[in-house]
Amino acid sequence: MINSINFYRNQKLYNIISIFIIFLFVTSCNCDEKKDIKKPILVDKKASEKTIALHNRLLEISKKGFAIGHQDDTSYGLGWNYKDDTTTIKSDVEKVTGDFPAVFGFDLGWIEIDKSYNLDTVPFNAMTNLIIDAHKRGGIITISWHLNNPVTGGNSWDQTSAIPNIIKGGDQREKYELWVSRVASFMQTLQINGEVIPVIFRPFHEMNGSWFWWGGANCEANDYITLWKETVELLRDKHNLHNILYAYSPNKLNPNDNYLKYYPGDDYVDILGIDIYDFNNAEAYQKAVIHDLEIVKKIATEKNKLYAFSETGLESLKTEKWFTKVLYPAIENSGISWVLTWRNYDTKHHYMPYNGQLNESDFIEFEKLPKTLFLKDINANIN
Repeated sequence: MINSINFYRNQKLYNIISIFIIFLFVTSCNCDEKKDIKKPILVDKKASEKTIALHNRLLEISKKGFAIGHQDDTSYGLGWNYKDDTTTIKSDVEKVTGDFPAVFGFDLGWIEIDKSYNLDTVPFNAMTNLIIDAHKRGGIITISWHLNNPVTGGNSWDQTSAIPNIIKGGDQREKYELWVSRVASFMQTLQINGEVIPVIFRPFHEMNGSWFWWGGANCEANDYITLWKETVELLRDKHNLHNILYAYSPNKLNPNDNYLKYYPGDDYVDILGIDIYDFNNAEAYQKAVIHDLEIVKKIATEKNKLYAFSETGLESLKTEKWFTKVLYPAIENSGISWVLTWRNYDTKHHYMPYNGQLNESDFIEFEKLPKTLFLKDINANIN
């Protein structure tokens, strides 16, 4: 009897010790897992709750697929223009698929020179209305800035050197600060019930090319980095804008290009992007997209950053089944948060199908693919 009691006591002690060891093991594993999960550090330490929520939403989107975006989607399209009919929100994408894109692109070019409309003739008051409408629908807003050359007064494609003139100590610094203040004032108009809408801001894009005054042969990389940092500091610190995620987006990489050559540092960038267009060579385009996005993914993973396909498209969409056979296979497993195609201006310059366009039916099939997330998808599936 005594032996039996001792046996059961020993057995009970053994069970307790076993459970304790298992508890320690599980706890240790959980701690290790938590150590492996790095909380992203945003450019703005005072970022609004909605801005942090946007960042988190983009992360969740990237786990399920990629949000589909379109530049100026509700501003104008084939045969219509919002400024001529402000009572109706239209979209070529919605006309074809029955759904809006998930990401809405806008551009602030010419706000710096105090025009009432941007370089694509979209009135800024209309743009404010459309951004507010897109946000109310659950859409994501990304904003670029094709600003004029501050030295010559020419447009963004005027390749006259200008960055040394507008960074601190430059002879056009006062002008540039005025220009940034106008951007800040516009950003402040993007409000619903007194709360500023979060946006992704993508200034000075495609800087590894030489077609803009802020890029390539037209500036030194160190000056570009200084301009980026000072612009962020003006918006964030001087104008107290806390609703912005900042996106860095070079153009397609040439063999000797360094993606990080113009990179201003982890403290000044929230999202890594890249712009790649198809110039009627689907095979070369796919290779470039797969190759470059893999580089962006590697760097973004190392830096714990989100990443996106920030601009793309095939002008006039003359390649049949471009969306399902060219674009989708190239980005299907890329891990990007979103992909944005350029604008629909007319029958010669458009990047999304419209009713009757060659790729209309293909785009409908594209919308049904498992990883393409349009507006209804991100609202239904992404918290």
